Amino acid sequence: MNGFKAFLKRKNIEISAKRYGIDALSAMANGLFASLLIGTIINTIGTQFHIPFLTNPVATVAGTEYTVGGLASAMSGPAMAVAIGYALQCPPLVLFSLVTVGFASNALGGAGGPLAVLFVAIIASEIGKAVSKETKVDILVTPLVTIGVGIALSAWLAPALGAAASWFGDLVMWATELQPFFMGILVSVVVGVALTLPISSAAICAALGLTGLAGGAAIAGCCAQMVGFAVMSFRENRWGGLVSQGLGTSMLQMPNIIRNPRIWIPPTVTAAITGPIATCLFHLEMNGAAVSSGMGTCGLVGPIGVYTGWVNDGIAITPVHWVGLILICFLLPAVICWALGLVCRKLGWIKEGDLKLEEA
Repeated sequence: MNGFKAFLKRKNIEISAKRYGIDALSAMANGLFASLLIGTIINTIGTQFHIPFLTNPVATVAGTEYTVGGLASAMSGPAMAVAIGYALQCPPLVLFSLVTVGFASNALGGAGGPLAVLFVAIIASEIGKAVSKETKVDILVTPLVTIGVGIALSAWLAPALGAAASWFGDLVMWATELQPFFMGILVSVVVGVALTLPISSAAICAALGLTGLAGGAAIAGCCAQMVGFAVMSFRENRWGGLVSQGLGTSMLQMPNIIRNPRIWIPPTVTAAITGPIATCLFHLEMNGAAVSSGMGTCGLVGPIGVYTGWVNDGIAITPVHWVGLILICFLLPAVICWALGLVCRKLGWIKEGDLKLEEA
């Protein structure tokens, strides 16, 4: 047993919730951003501003025409897998072999492709690391094993994982359509909390294909956390903190949350308020890329995703659409969380300096 543990340590194989549930998941989200999300944004810019280079096909593969954004989106599987391998600190030959693994698992996983990529890429990475540099013909063995394991797992696991993720995502979206008030609260709070935790809410939304009203509730929850923390902590962190949390991530508050969990009350209650407002009052839907549902105001990806959905669905955008988007993503989180933060400060639950960021 000690020999096996020593082997794992030598190979840098760490079987832990942090390595797989935080590091790998967060890296997968980065891979999605650099492919599917960027591709979607490029397509939207090209369509809205009538830029021929971005709207005309630039490549034809197997009879399918691709625009610049389409090429980026098509590489989401490889991008996710390589990002996961990078997070797991794979040696070069394993990392490069994951391109094929990611493409296969994403394609075979269907609508739940990102979840399939997560599982398959992790297993293929660790097995690839285990055999890496163990033979004199490493340049042959390591890619063969990594790709072989990845393809086999993709054929065996990816369809089932994809179907399960798709089913669960459809269930959440169906429940939100059926009970927009209660599910608006639940989805908003859960996804918002996931955004602030050191995991990836974006990857979770992508894996479940969370769009529609449920996606709108998810955006509301993410914005409540990001904008809420940014405004509530302005007296401690000033403009640097406002930008880093409002356009970056509320995850920066995690050390402070650990020290005083009560600082999490205002943004979480805010999410519970804005979620049903988004679903019941404004019927806010996120029909762009599902990954955008878990991004909130990070780089304004969430609002851009909503706008992309309007464009893709051919919706006649009215002032009501814009009012709903601005209120849910910016104004309501700022005002409600700020007010709740004042109440918590009056009660002594939040003291001066509790929200101070080390970076600000």
